[in-house]
Order: sequence, then structure tokens, then C-alpha cells
Amino acid sequence: VQLQASGGGLVQAGGSLRLSCAASGRTFSSLIMGWFRQAPGKEREFVAVISWSGDNTYYADFVQARFTISRDNVKNTMYLQMNSLKPEDTAIYYCVASAQGMGVLKFEYEYWGQGTQVTVSS
Repeated sequence: VQLQASGGGLVQAGGSLRLSCAASGRTFSSLIMGWFRQAPGKEREFVAVISWSGDNTYYADFVQARFTISRDNVKNTMYLQMNSLKPEDTAIYYCVASAQGMGVLKFEYEYWGQGTQVTVSS
């Protein structure tokens, strides 16, 4: 499975960004999809995950209803809409995929994209 993340950039605090993750190499609808992020000097952490069908989602506590994960199984693409961004959201965002289940731990995801940088200025 190949994952290609895009949509990162520089935005002011309070602004919005929409990340995309295009998948190939396996039937997209058979994959659990998610996002992790890693800020400078910090551990990589879970952000959000979405089920095969898109009916079920789960978010890290720090998201606080600001982010929305979604997917389009026709376009083989997953999205992360991020609103009300804060400087502490600055990180490299990685899209991930799993054929197993909706986990929150790094080792639960077999496939990782290359990451896209999100920078939020104060």
C-alpha cells in the first residue's frame, strides 16, 4: 500500500487546513485509515481514525471537535479537515492504514505515508 499525504502548509492560529491522503496498491475500502502527527522533539501521537465504511470515527482528546476525518472510497482518498488551528498543532502529519482494526498505537498500523508539514503561527 502506498500512501501520499498532501495539503499541509503555513496557517495563522484560528485558521483551517484540509489534509488529503491518497492510497493505492490495495482495495481502499478494506483499509482502516488514520492520522498521526509528530511535533519537533516529541513522540509521534495518534490524531484520528476512520473505519472501512466511514461510519465510525475516533479522535484524540486534544482534537476537541476541531478536526473531522472522512474518506471517499470511490476516490481512494482520506481527508482531515482541521479548523481552529493552534500553534501546538504544528507538526508533521502522517497518514496511516491498517487491515486489522481501529487502533491508536503506532505499531497497529502497517502502512505509513511520508508526512506533510503543518505549521501554525501565533
